[in-house]
Amino acid sequence: MRRYGTILMALLLVLAVSCYVSAQSIEEWASRIKAELGGSEITCAFATHPSTEAFQAMTAEFEQLTGIKVNWDVMEETYLKNKQLMDFAGGSQLYDVLMVDGFWISEYAPKQVIVPLSKYINSDATPDWFDYEDIMPAYRNGIGAYEGEIYGIPTAGETRFVGYRKDLFEKYGKTPPETLDELLELAQFFTGREPNLYGIAMRAQRGIHFASGWLTITYNFGDGFLDQKTWEPLITSSGTVESLKYFIELMKCAPPDVATYTHEEAVSAFMAGRTAMWFDATALVSWILDPTKSQVYDKVGFVPPPSGPIGDAGVFAGWNMAIASGSKNKDAAWAFITYMTSRAKAKEYVLHGGVPTRTSVYQDPELVARDPSYPVQLASFERANALVERGLAWIPPTPELGKVLDRVGYWGNMALIGEITPEEACRRAQIELEDIIGQ
Repeated sequence: MRRYGTILMALLLVLAVSCYVSAQSIEEWASRIKAELGGSEITCAFATHPSTEAFQAMTAEFEQLTGIKVNWDVMEETYLKNKQLMDFAGGSQLYDVLMVDGFWISEYAPKQVIVPLSKYINSDATPDWFDYEDIMPAYRNGIGAYEGEIYGIPTAGETRFVGYRKDLFEKYGKTPPETLDELLELAQFFTGREPNLYGIAMRAQRGIHFASGWLTITYNFGDGFLDQKTWEPLITSSGTVESLKYFIELMKCAPPDVATYTHEEAVSAFMAGRTAMWFDATALVSWILDPTKSQVYDKVGFVPPPSGPIGDAGVFAGWNMAIASGSKNKDAAWAFITYMTSRAKAKEYVLHGGVPTRTSVYQDPELVARDPSYPVQLASFERANALVERGLAWIPPTPELGKVLDRVGYWGNMALIGEITPEEACRRAQIELEDIIGQ
């Protein structure tokens, strides 16, 4: 017993020394940053998001340690991209750190809206506790890179899965969906089953949000909006047309105002108890499980994305922190990114409601116990990996992606509100995409 006690004491000593060294390393790094960059001021252009709230909660400590003043410009996602691009095009140089959707990287990188980050990551000045390699490989390569170069540090990786009201499912003897057919049947069953209750909430606002919602299930029917080898538009292919018809039928089971929903309105409807199910980003789980935000926080279960006609598929998306090319304080911006997105601060970030992107977080026993959706999230990532095995990226890496999604989402939303048929929406979108892509 004495031998085991000695071993235990030694392990505790090692752990204590390890924590001390880590803390000292952060303090030593911060001291150097303060000497070099103290008094600097940076402005962050971010979207309303759980990760943003977490970073804001950590800002005061960063400012105290480094002497760098941080200003926040936080807005709804719809306006964020426009403001970032206006700042870039107008040369206003208002922003230093940008929150960049994985959708935008293939547009921002070739336009030089943001700067390559490899030289920062590989710099001797970047501390070991930042640990870029701890970020899950699919996020590093899937949402933060373009043509082999790193442009963003993934901060809020996500796939999508189904949240459901366990109390309602138990009350009516229903089981969570395993297929898209079952998802639609359940959505139809619950719509109107109780006063002011609808089957499902998803994003479907005209433009990029509708396209994003539609893409949640598109790859379960075919190869998406574009051939990712030839870039030929595929909107009128049978699989894509069927996916739109299915999505519209599903959205008939959503609240009447679903045609105006971004991710915020969709999750708000679910948290308010207006829908029996919700199919959207894993990044929003912290809101759903927060008793100060959600009326259903203790009644929710999660399942991986249902299989479709051609099998499994899933979303691999998320947000990055990037440095604006017009920033006058790029070193201070990188110091902020280093601290906020590091492995050393990852657990604190998640405890503040941030969204995981790091392997170490998904392996942390305390965090796994705290968020019961973690195992389902990992199962959902496996579904998303089915796309990789098919040679497809959920976010097609073309500089024209923003235009593609805007027009696809415009015509899809027109079909949703009944102005045109799904077939006609696809036909019109095909014509516009051929013009955009140059086919």
